Amino acid sequence: MGECRMQKMLAFLSLMLVTLPPIYGWGTDGHSIICKIAQTRLSEEAADAVKQLLPKWAEDDLGNVCSWADQVKFRYRWSSPLHFINTPETCSYQYKRDCKDEDGEAGRCVAGAINNYTSQLLTHNSAADKAEYNLTESLLFLVHFLGDIHQPLHVGFASDKGGNTIDVHWYKTKQVLHHVWDTNIIETAEERFYNSNVDGMVDAIQQNITNEWADQVKRWETCGLNKTACPDIYASEGIKAACDWAYKGVKEESVLEDDYFVSRLPIIYWRLAQGGVRLAATLNRIFG
Repeated sequence: MGECRMQKMLAFLSLMLVTLPPIYGWGTDGHSIICKIAQTRLSEEAADAVKQLLPKWAEDDLGNVCSWADQVKFRYRWSSPLHFINTPETCSYQYKRDCKDEDGEAGRCVAGAINNYTSQLLTHNSAADKAEYNLTESLLFLVHFLGDIHQPLHVGFASDKGGNTIDVHWYKTKQVLHHVWDTNIIETAEERFYNSNVDGMVDAIQQNITNEWADQVKRWETCGLNKTACPDIYASEGIKAACDWAYKGVKEESVLEDDYFVSRLPIIYWRLAQGGVRLAATLNRIFG
């Protein structure tokens, strides 16, 4: 390759790195953990319905599809705002105030997306309505967005785009705060405690659900007013966790090491557990 062509290629790659939009939500392992937990909690009816809707490449494993919605954001560009919620710096969430995209279109946030795809999946037994939707894609979006809304910085401040503009160091590696919560805390835990095996982390969280958090599970699963999904509850919890744990004590160029990791990891476990339990409960209500 000639020098001129190489320079043009490097310039193009540099431009791509600058202009690509930020990735929102848990990283691949976080989404996989939530879906693996959920699949073990599905009713027989829900498990059958999910199996029928999953694409063949998923091999009947819900964990294999949980990051699909991130992978198609460049094809379905309209879906990018559906992965998160921007709030003012009040540590509170209100659907009418906050659930909108940058153009102000109402309902264009992760809470609105959860409501939308839940409604689409509820048509699965109606031949006339079912024809309107690609219910496989509806399922793949829903399982992803129910995971996303449980990442604390997913419901974060508009001023820093959910921690995407806060530069920090994760130990010796330069990162943004959002990526620390998406990926770094989970990967560090996997490396230190589970031989870099995601299934080990799944098993540990499952044990907490069965034992330490057993008395909370029923409350996690419940939606008021006979709703099928209740993302406003999850979003309100998310912004509180963001303020109490993700943002707390962090400023530009903070170095986040063992103190931050050890104190925040239980919050990661807790939100992954809630996400898995609630995803299963939502699918059980849809298909039950």
